[in-house]
Amino acid sequence: MNIRRGREADLPQVLALIQELAEYEQAPQEVTNTLADMQRDGFGPEPIFKFFVAEDAAGIIIGIALYYTAYSTWKGRMLFLEDLVVTENQRGTGLGRKLFDAVVAEARHMGANRMKWQVLKWNEPAIGFYKKLGAHLDPEWDNGNLSHEQLHTYACDPTVEAAVTGPIE
Repeated sequence: MNIRRGREADLPQVLALIQELAEYEQAPQEVTNTLADMQRDGFGPEPIFKFFVAEDAAGIIIGIALYYTAYSTWKGRMLFLEDLVVTENQRGTGLGRKLFDAVVAEARHMGANRMKWQVLKWNEPAIGFYKKLGAHLDPEWDNGNLSHEQLHTYACDPTVEAAVTGPIE
């Protein structure tokens, strides 16, 4: 198996692994991301994510680690690991560790002061994986989200929204 930086040509296989993860998490209907979205957001004029892939000897992608740079008001630059996915028949082979190691190495290389990720409370195999690596899973924080629909129906203060969407000074 080979770990390398992701390329645009990898995106169809990456999206398939994302859909496999959604099936595992019993939420396949929640994936609204498209290949065009990923091409724009990862390889367009302002890329907002990067990823590593694990591929087998035949060049089939069997794992991904998708991440992006974030910023902590307390700690500064940080790396957020959005998803670490290993195809089902490759779990337990050490592949997840290699992908995690690649992301840790990237965080060090970019000068990050912190690396964060989330794990579902019911996902015992993933929790065990992260604990085995010595990671701290923080029980004090809850996640906040607004869905696509909620974003578009949320009542922003009109003067604030005009200031944000107006011309850039």
